Amino acid sequence: MGKREEMIAKIKELMMQPERIRNMGIAAHIDHGKTTLSDNLLAGAGMISEELAGKQLVLDFDEQEQARGITINAANVSMVHNYEGNDYLINLIDTPGHVDFGGDVTRAMRAIDGAIIVVDAVEGVMPQTETVLRQALREYVKPVLFINKVDRLIRELKLNPQQMQERFSKIITDVNRLIKKYAPEEFKNEWLVNVNDGSVAFGSAYYNWALSVPYMKKTGVSFKEVIDLTNAGDMKTLKKKAPLHVVVLDVVVRHLPNPLQAQKYRIPHLWKGDINSDVGQAMLRCDPKGPMSMVVTKIILDKHAGEVATGRVWSGTVKTGQEVYLINSKRKARIQQVGIYMGPERINMEAIPAGNIVAVTGLRDAVAGETVSTEQIEPFEALRYVSEPVVTVAIEAKNVKDLPRLVEALRQLAKEDPTLHVKIDEETGQHLLSGMGELHLEVKLYRVKNEWKLDVEVSPPIVVYRESVTKQSPIVEGKSPNKHNRFYITVEPMPDEIYQAIKEGIIPEGRPKDPKEVAKKLAELGMDYEMAKGIVDVYNGNMFFDNTKGIQYLNEVMDLLVDGFHMAMDEGPLAKEPVMKVIVRLHDAKIHEDNVHRGPAQIYPAIRGAIHCAMMKAGPVLYEPYQKVIINIPYEYMGAVSRELNQRRGQLIDMKQEGEVMIIIGEAPVAEMFGFAGALRGATSGKALWSTEHAGFKRVPGELAVNIIRQIRQRKGLDPNPPAEKDVCPQQ
Repeated sequence: MGKREEMIAKIKELMMQPERIRNMGIAAHIDHGKTTLSDNLLAGAGMISEELAGKQLVLDFDEQEQARGITINAANVSMVHNYEGNDYLINLIDTPGHVDFGGDVTRAMRAIDGAIIVVDAVEGVMPQTETVLRQALREYVKPVLFINKVDRLIRELKLNPQQMQERFSKIITDVNRLIKKYAPEEFKNEWLVNVNDGSVAFGSAYYNWALSVPYMKKTGVSFKEVIDLTNAGDMKTLKKKAPLHVVVLDVVVRHLPNPLQAQKYRIPHLWKGDINSDVGQAMLRCDPKGPMSMVVTKIILDKHAGEVATGRVWSGTVKTGQEVYLINSKRKARIQQVGIYMGPERINMEAIPAGNIVAVTGLRDAVAGETVSTEQIEPFEALRYVSEPVVTVAIEAKNVKDLPRLVEALRQLAKEDPTLHVKIDEETGQHLLSGMGELHLEVKLYRVKNEWKLDVEVSPPIVVYRESVTKQSPIVEGKSPNKHNRFYITVEPMPDEIYQAIKEGIIPEGRPKDPKEVAKKLAELGMDYEMAKGIVDVYNGNMFFDNTKGIQYLNEVMDLLVDGFHMAMDEGPLAKEPVMKVIVRLHDAKIHEDNVHRGPAQIYPAIRGAIHCAMMKAGPVLYEPYQKVIINIPYEYMGAVSRELNQRRGQLIDMKQEGEVMIIIGEAPVAEMFGFAGALRGATSGKALWSTEHAGFKRVPGELAVNIIRQIRQRKGLDPNPPAEKDVCPQQ
């Protein structure tokens, strides 16, 4: 039996013992060394050659990842680690650090129970470190800390042991501050990382060594030895004395929970069904004999097998040939193949029990976030993304005969990555692709051109704005075209607290299952409880309330009213851009008794027209997306960088000095940030390290708003002049 077969046999055996499983991820700021660390762990498990570890970047098997030197997709791998005489199965997911691929991080966090947060010893805790840690803690994923690139402190910065301890303790304090801030109430203290108990390790992923206090005690390797060997350049001896994979995987086994422990507290928060039901109890216990339930966290396209769905099995056992329900898509499917990942390779198995991360084929057209079960169960909580798509490009096939393949390629991309939005503009026939940022779209378009071999024309990137209102409108009457139905509505701006609660998932999007429960939350946030009880729908950060009393036939047209509300929110009156932070209330209605006279053709225009007219009377405004920019530069380039930001309507929020390096934190509108990378490189002779993250929406200044509305309307083929109230409101 070869080494590989032995390993597969071992994995099969450990899969059946959930107390010996650790589902974990590696998350960090971009370039802090996640993938290099993953490589080392694989090498240690005997899956790649030791010499290549850290250089091979095995988990970056996408050719673009290798070309750009960054991780774009979350990659999965299963391996075996021996700790204190027992074997453990480690299911590892390596996640991206670049903010444009934050969606992948969110999805990976759903599948795992613990995460190694990697922090660069030189740079310390960075904004993206905070973002990934927040995503982990929001999904009830327990963190441990690995401080990477310690060799740079010794060789480049020439710090003495005392200064290095200070550096480490600052990083640990920063990480613990974030854990205290974002961890679930019951774990705020329990999950803090600590050098003495070994939940912190430090080392160099590039040179394959690591240390932790328990390991130092166990082996007698001292920190002084590490410094001496590093200064002498003897990395081979160092690697033998303190092998990275042993130290780090020891931390994982010791400090991260197994599925039996994790599912007890994760399930009640990630799944809102009845915990006392059979399936609820099976998930809490991680029971392989219960009904099968899993959540899909990723879809990839395999040239041979078609769509492969990766997911976490919460209860029961996934088997080949099993018939399952896709709960959100409301349809059935049959599982064709079941397997696990060993890096780029998939190993097929007959069945995989609860507590494992699995790869299945046969769930045609499933999307990430889908709940799959052998029973009709309540779906898992929707995945909540940290940022949203704010940059759009229009794509056209140069060759008309390529059109069906282009549609197929874009559908496939949106399925693999739900943070991408694909829309076909009916009027122009263009396909609009919206993503988190320029890089996000660049990477996806590269795939359209190279994997699908499509010749496409791509417009320069455009920004998606939002429309909103500043005050409450008077009551507006909306009449159906046949004049038989009338609706009386108002719109008002949504308070920030309520908008925030929707964004954080405290108030769920969609039609509430328990309106009283939602009304209670709204009352806590300051809304009048009687008014709040009328909640009908929450859609893209807007709300629709029915505040009428005893109107005949209203129930029969309510679905149509909600559809009309969605239409009005998808395209606002100013420039047909999406609407945000608006509350729509229905106060009264007169509805024809004969349903022939109250079909969609009558109700849609009545409600949509009334909402748009009310918005025009409520001080309509335009909002634009902002990005937070974090720039690390040598001190002498300060002035050049401030100028770059100022020219882009940006502002400085904070500046701090760390050694020779200045860290500048600023904010700027996304619309002004195109081409920023090149300009920054030029202004700093390529010495700037920078990253961005979504910073919400801000109101566009008055004068500028008029010009932007003109440009958007012109681009959409509308009359360029911003509409006046009389254009939107028919004579009342």
